Amino acid sequence: MPGIIAIVGRPNVGKSALFNRIAGRRIAIVHDQPGVTRDRVMAEVEWQGVPFTLVDTGGIGLLRGESAGDVITRAAVDQVQIAIESADLIFMVVNVREGIVPLDTEVAQRLRRSGKPVYIVVNKTDEPKAEAGAGEFSALGFDQIFPVSAIHGRGIAELMSTALKQLPPAPPASEPGDAQPLEVIRLAIVGRPNVGKSSIINTLTQSDRVIVSPIPGTTRDSVDVPFEVETEGVRQRYILIDTAGLRKARRVNDTVEFISTKRTEDSIARCDIAVLVLDAESGILEQDKKVADRIVECSKACIVVVNKWDLVEEGVRKAREEEIQRRNTRHMPEEDRDRKRRMSTLGEFGEWVQEKLFFLDYAPVIFTSARSGFNLERLLEAVRYVASQLKQTIPTAVLNRTLHDAIERRQPISATGMFLKFFYATQVKTVPPTFLLFVNRDEVFSPQYRKYLADQLRQAFGYEGCPIHLLPKPRPKSVESVRTARPKGSGPRRPKPGSGMKERRHGRNRTGKPRKS
Repeated sequence: MPGIIAIVGRPNVGKSALFNRIAGRRIAIVHDQPGVTRDRVMAEVEWQGVPFTLVDTGGIGLLRGESAGDVITRAAVDQVQIAIESADLIFMVVNVREGIVPLDTEVAQRLRRSGKPVYIVVNKTDEPKAEAGAGEFSALGFDQIFPVSAIHGRGIAELMSTALKQLPPAPPASEPGDAQPLEVIRLAIVGRPNVGKSSIINTLTQSDRVIVSPIPGTTRDSVDVPFEVETEGVRQRYILIDTAGLRKARRVNDTVEFISTKRTEDSIARCDIAVLVLDAESGILEQDKKVADRIVECSKACIVVVNKWDLVEEGVRKAREEEIQRRNTRHMPEEDRDRKRRMSTLGEFGEWVQEKLFFLDYAPVIFTSARSGFNLERLLEAVRYVASQLKQTIPTAVLNRTLHDAIERRQPISATGMFLKFFYATQVKTVPPTFLLFVNRDEVFSPQYRKYLADQLRQAFGYEGCPIHLLPKPRPKSVESVRTARPKGSGPRRPKPGSGMKERRHGRNRTGKPRKS
């Protein structure tokens, strides 16, 4: 693993801005509001050909012996401590405009106890005259002081050229004959707030990698968590993307939450498989359908996870005990009886979920409990299966035979009475599976008929959890079909006036004058 640089400091000194400047792209959320960053945000970075891992952390806003008022603040400080312990080099960020404050002294004491090399990064020195105030921070007890401006990029090159010398040497590059690196599958864990997305990641990684609390909106950044697992001697690498919960647009009245929502949507766009997490207790709500619709719009493979299933099972058992005690359900509303029957078995409840999310009915449904770890192994099996389905390439001959049979069995309904004539089909893309169909007319391809053909392809080739795109391409109309056909027996075509052909009638030439004998 390459060297690790951790960026720490008190709140609102520009840690995330420095992180984004070094990484060369906008990863962490930058905002004037203190305490925006909570989890550890990591990125694989390369500077002047040297790879390393960069870690952004939340601000340390607690003095020694001071207790936090909420669980999120305590968890954020714990995440900072984990970053400090795992780092090879630490950037302590301070603000030149405010000078040394008590929290800076507390952070410096914490870093001295770690025994790790520390560079003081004096941020917000936007002008050369502001560099004079950087010498004040030598009182923190560290020799390496670098005035920088994370917003404008001043001083970053000097900081990084010195820091790269402090990092351990990078591992040697693999030789051509060595084993190929493992393919990475990116999984975006998405859903509405407080359905257990972060809990699933922590249970899979068996660590407190991301902050978990009962407060909705705990996660703000999209956090990439590397994860590797071995199954039957085969190793597989994953990137678990923890995302912020998606709420209704009219309820997003905070700039930070708006940015978090956009980061979640970007995470869906860049993932390989989207894992849609639902709450088994509350069922499927309107916002769940909107998140699912976003996955469909991005044409992403999907797995539906019904979390907190252990709580539902407890509720079902209690409901059954009450029914046995009452021994009379004739006066129970039909809707309640139907709901209890649906929740009685996993299969029936899974069918109910696919019925509610009918536009995502191709996605497998997995019932899990992040608290107890129930069925999380099944989730990884589903991920591996969907990933293999996503990569398959259908032989052209088999594809054409399958589509030809499906079209022969059921012709599309056309208001003009036209029939669909199928000529040829070929697969043009694997992710997502995309097929080009050459037909006589494309206007007869209604959404219902596209779904019918997609279902026929799923029955023949699988594609569980994968969207299927069908692109009909009509045959170009020939020039002969556009011209008006001449009736048979009408004689030779007469030349048009001015065509250059000589008229020989009545001994006259093209101009109408008598021909000379």
